[in-house]
Amino acid sequence: MKTVAAVDIGGTKIAVGMVDENGRLLCRLEAPTQGYGPYLHALERVTSMLEEAVGRTGTELAGIGIGSTGPVYPFTGEFGDVNFFPQWRGQNLVRDLEKRFHVSAAIENDADAAALAEAGWGAGQQKSRLVYVTIGTGIGAGIVFDGQVYRGVDQAHPEIGHHVIDPSGPLCDCGFHGCWESLASGPAISAWTKKNAPPNYPRASELTAQQICELARAGDELALRAAEREAYYLGLGLANLVAMFVPDTIVLSGSVMKSAELFLPTIRKIIAGSCRFVPYDRTELALASLGDDTNLIGAGRVWFYRFATAAGRV
Repeated sequence: MKTVAAVDIGGTKIAVGMVDENGRLLCRLEAPTQGYGPYLHALERVTSMLEEAVGRTGTELAGIGIGSTGPVYPFTGEFGDVNFFPQWRGQNLVRDLEKRFHVSAAIENDADAAALAEAGWGAGQQKSRLVYVTIGTGIGAGIVFDGQVYRGVDQAHPEIGHHVIDPSGPLCDCGFHGCWESLASGPAISAWTKKNAPPNYPRASELTAQQICELARAGDELALRAAEREAYYLGLGLANLVAMFVPDTIVLSGSVMKSAELFLPTIRKIIAGSCRFVPYDRTELALASLGDDTNLIGAGRVWFYRFATAAGRV
């Protein structure tokens, strides 16, 4: 049975593990990304963790799959202009790890990697058209149609979290107003709650999206309003995806979707009310099935997708 190393690079942490050809995660290690530091320091941390992971499992290493916050260039292996690690631009982790471990390696944007994992091993199995959406600190998406990752011009990853929902909305990190991410991400929930909290509302400025969702479950009036607003904007963005792509499945993931029961009824109503020109009722809304390790398992799936499946199909 083939076993590959998986490297998931995020803005705050790097996770490394071993994944077998059935999608089982055999071990997991983590370290801070320290993205504002030099690339070579990060390379040494990743190399050290990979060596430990291989040693822990005692398996033969078939290859290395990498999922990273983007932009990344999947066919050259280089990092683009990533906000979280500015000194890494132009560096090539694929090439460097291939030299260190003498196996093939491959990299994808982390949302594409997670989409591949759900398509191959999770909630999207046997589905021809899958859109994976993760809602947390930001909103990211990966698209897998007919077994292949959708890529734009220059192999670019579509930034679906930055399609505009309301141009009069809040300023987004991208520089525009009213992007989906600025309205429906975890920080957007917190920002709205802080702005609309009455003067005597306890710890409003400290509340996270998770805490707000917990308060909503307990019946807190402000938190319930925040949850309903979140459901509304999630619904608008997802309705746009249904109308544009009409996928078999939209797989929902990320920290915000751990409170999916607060949002799904409203999301479904909005989709039903705004997508009547397409067979919206044939699009399944599914929660990610691979849990908190989706991104790391997805990184492993990147290698199988690139090197171990026929014609690059999942």
